[in-house]
Amino acid sequence: MSPYVPFVALWAVLAVAVIGLIVYRRFVSASEDDMIHISDASGAVTSQQVTVAQKLDQIDKWGKMLTVVAVAYGVVLAGIYVYQSWVSGV
Repeated sequence: MSPYVPFVALWAVLAVAVIGLIVYRRFVSASEDDMIHISDASGAVTSQQVTVAQKLDQIDKWGKMLTVVAVAYGVVLAGIYVYQSWVSGV
């Protein structure tokens, strides 16, 4: 068993989390209304638009951070693997 298995498993969990956020964002944005409702007397439609927009902003914030972490971790992991392979002469 390779000593890299736990580290690759952690990277895989990060990648699945990023994919999960992508799917969740698509699900939330399906209920998004892109039209501007100026004459909405009750305010129900505009408040729903604001709620969905805030939720999408939070998903985007976490998605960006998690994507950067996953990519950086993957690059570092690949660099360590390449370095170890080079040092061991394989």
